[in-house]
Amino acid sequence: MPLQAAMIVVDNSESSRNGDYQPSRFDAQADAINIVFESITQSNPESSVGLMSMGGKGPEVLSTLTTERGKLLDGLHRTKKKISGSSHLATGLQIASLALKHRQNKSQRQRIIAFVCSPVADDEKELVKLAKKMKKNNIDIDFILFGDLDDDDVQKKLEAFNNAVKTNENSHLVVIPPSGKLLSDQLITTPILLGEGAAGGAGGGVAEAGGDFGGFDFDPSADPELALALRMSMEEENARQAKQAKDEQDAATKTNLEGIEEDGDNQPLLNDQGEPSGSASAEGKKDNKKDDGDKMDTS
Repeated sequence: MPLQAAMIVVDNSESSRNGDYQPSRFDAQADAINIVFESITQSNPESSVGLMSMGGKGPEVLSTLTTERGKLLDGLHRTKKKISGSSHLATGLQIASLALKHRQNKSQRQRIIAFVCSPVADDEKELVKLAKKMKKNNIDIDFILFGDLDDDDVQKKLEAFNNAVKTNENSHLVVIPPSGKLLSDQLITTPILLGEGAAGGAGGGVAEAGGDFGGFDFDPSADPELALALRMSMEEENARQAKQAKDEQDAATKTNLEGIEEDGDNQPLLNDQGEPSGSASAEGKKDNKKDDGDKMDTS
């Protein structure tokens, strides 16, 4: 993963109490957020992660951008006591974008990862308008839609948002229906954590297990944690090889420059007559003597 600043938006609306994910949708999010934080910070130690909620009385920033896992865990603990109301997706995304705008390291790529497990009251046209604004500001938006929702309009709205915001497939919509697997385990095998090498997941489709694992005959859905470890190991190895190639190229360039000799480097400082070697005066005297010898006596 590139150097990035990511704001994670947790859904702490009343729907997050639902138990279709054990022990509840909120606890499933907390477990998944821990995995997302680990993936982002281990892939690049200079990346930072923030956390905010979008349910209850309104969106609330729980932790500004940080590299400390404890701050996110503290924020999750505090917001668990505030589970209520409905989600405010559009407002939450706008506040998250403001938090990213004030990041200290401006070279960090801006990213928002939003968990959605409740109905979205925002109008689709307004969401598309917001998506275009996010795209203009170069902010990647990832949606994780999970849970057994009765309202199909939620997925349609998120698909419309995703189609308007994505550039070069850098924003994703992952739909994860209830199953016997943990939310975090299913999230590991999606493009949100695996990157662009993973198959499916964008454009409203259900995330499919897959990805490039360096020629290994390996199904990442069988062992999601091993899949993440392999992916991160491959990224580190690619970075090491790129650095080694650059160092070798720089060393070769330096050697070539040292082998070039400047004109006159091996020429002695004084010639046989004690004059500075290569001087115009010494050469001129030689030429004059030669000319004198060639003259005929015409007297």
